[in-house]
Amino acid sequence: MLGVQRACDAPDLPGDERLASWVSAALIAGSAEPRARAALTLRVVDTDEGARLNETYRGKSGPTNVLSFPFEPPSGLPPEALEALGEDLDAELGDLVICAPVLRREAADQGKTLSAHTAHLIVHGTLHLLGYDHIDPAEAARMEALESAILRGLGFPTPYEVPEDPDDHRSSA
Repeated sequence: MLGVQRACDAPDLPGDERLASWVSAALIAGSAEPRARAALTLRVVDTDEGARLNETYRGKSGPTNVLSFPFEPPSGLPPEALEALGEDLDAELGDLVICAPVLRREAADQGKTLSAHTAHLIVHGTLHLLGYDHIDPAEAARMEALESAILRGLGFPTPYEVPEDPDDHRSSA
């Protein structure tokens, strides 16, 4: 289940069905075990909101292309409340935030279609929600290989064949 919030004017971005298919592809390829259900929210934002979120949660100024917020149950919930949520709680992955202006600029700068770059960031962010990371070079190589395989399966070129952009937080390994 994908909830899409379009908090800015972005009619050029792919529709919800395509976004959901990209999330699904990442979930299938990136999950250690098949998931009966998964839920996440994707919020498309403008530069101002993207910058506020990046500064608040990462301590970095300016907007970035994608932010991922893995779900954590609220602290202080009694155990019986968590048990009552059961499968609903297990399905919750978290939230992704895509900054539309950064996405457009990066796609143009890297000579990619907007659709290809959007698919890449959706796959990248979804893998973060599944616990993948790119801080360690070995983990980065594993994550990038998986992203590339997923995107090729979706009919897109490998995303790591272009030079890095300062706002693109991919590994250079």
